[in-house]
Amino acid sequence: MTNHKMPRRRFLAGAASSAIASVLLHQTASRAANPPNIVFFLSDDQNYRTMSSYGGKVIATPNMDRIANEGAMFLNAFVTNSLCCPSRASFMTGLYSHTHGVKRNNALSSSQKVFTDYLRAAGYQTCFIGKWHMDGTPPQFDFWLGFSGQGDYENPKLLDFNGELVQQTGHMSDLLGDKAITYLKQYRQGPFCLFVWDKAPHRPWTPAPRYENALTDVTIPEPPTFNTDYSGKPEAVRNTDMRVETAKPPKTFQEWMKDYYRTLLSWDENIGRVLNTLDELGLTEDTIVIHSSDNGFFMGEQHFFDKRLMYEPSIRVPLVFRYPRMVKPGLKISEMVLNVDVAPTLLDIVGLSVPDEMHGTSFKSLLEQQTVPWRSSFLYEYYDYPASHKVKPHRGVRTQQWKYIHFFEEPQEFELYALNFDPDETNNLVANPYYNDVVAEMRRELERLRRETNDPDLVM
Repeated sequence: MTNHKMPRRRFLAGAASSAIASVLLHQTASRAANPPNIVFFLSDDQNYRTMSSYGGKVIATPNMDRIANEGAMFLNAFVTNSLCCPSRASFMTGLYSHTHGVKRNNALSSSQKVFTDYLRAAGYQTCFIGKWHMDGTPPQFDFWLGFSGQGDYENPKLLDFNGELVQQTGHMSDLLGDKAITYLKQYRQGPFCLFVWDKAPHRPWTPAPRYENALTDVTIPEPPTFNTDYSGKPEAVRNTDMRVETAKPPKTFQEWMKDYYRTLLSWDENIGRVLNTLDELGLTEDTIVIHSSDNGFFMGEQHFFDKRLMYEPSIRVPLVFRYPRMVKPGLKISEMVLNVDVAPTLLDIVGLSVPDEMHGTSFKSLLEQQTVPWRSSFLYEYYDYPASHKVKPHRGVRTQQWKYIHFFEEPQEFELYALNFDPDETNNLVANPYYNDVVAEMRRELERLRRETNDPDLVM
């Protein structure tokens, strides 16, 4: 395929975008085998159990569920660093934090390759709309309409490719839906890769006005570990600043959980608007649609809110993937997949070579229901300390059965959980001599994974 370079120019600063239209009318891509378009939705802090298809009962998420029902749902999807910027960088690069360099909420280096670089070289038009968060305007997109930092839910200012803040009117989720639809209608010929990354449901939770009174008569159930006493937990866990009563803005558990869910309602609605536009434009069959979250979120589990820790509510994310040409509707995949797998998968499906340096593995074979060897463990890492919430740096390894966590700053502390018998991670077995062999095996596996991913902090 031939790459046609395009100028970086302001995109969608207003409802009418004549600036892009003239370019798109002349943009062509000579391509073989009709490569698919890509639409990539990303939530911020979405616990996977908020989706109906993952068993959520509080709200309906018909449009996120539509992607799952018409495609594949990954039952065991995880992030490798449960924090906004590091996880987003891993989605983009296929690399762990210790390699791409975004260990905290810091910038992604402009010299770091991301998968859209390879798509653009192959003739794809790339467009980013929404929350980039990794400081500044990224150079890897043809068109860009994002916001710095967390942004605002109401009447946000969005940063364009010229680095100018453009005032918008409306709710963030609605605006992102509007801009995505405008882009699709103007660049329907493809091939394109469109990112729609929302702020929802990140704090401070601000629902769209039409959903402000949703769930008024609903009582959000407290999770089984809501009243935990942290018995057996290390001091590194006990001393975190993530208790439910410290959530900001200060509200009761019921109040902030309802606002959390309410922000998801407008996001799901706008995902549906974009899916409907793909239908109307005749693009559905030829478009990969993926939805996930940059990390999970504690919804009262362990009496916590936020994320960061290597517990399941924090590291587990929704991941649904639709591509009618390839994926059987209603497919459920149980293998452990990671955010670092998304970039190599998309490159693989569109027929491009996956760079050897990527840590992730393409799950194209899983989507095609092939029986292939797959990972039996994965590495987790977290570095953002000292910082808000006071979560100490830690690494860990998770298998289908076990989870081992190492808080590596002095005084070092450890955790071990038998996930098959203790899915809520309440019984720390690390000090039980009966499990010494398991601890030793998990330590070896942790070091192996660090070597495999070239962790520069590993003393060889």
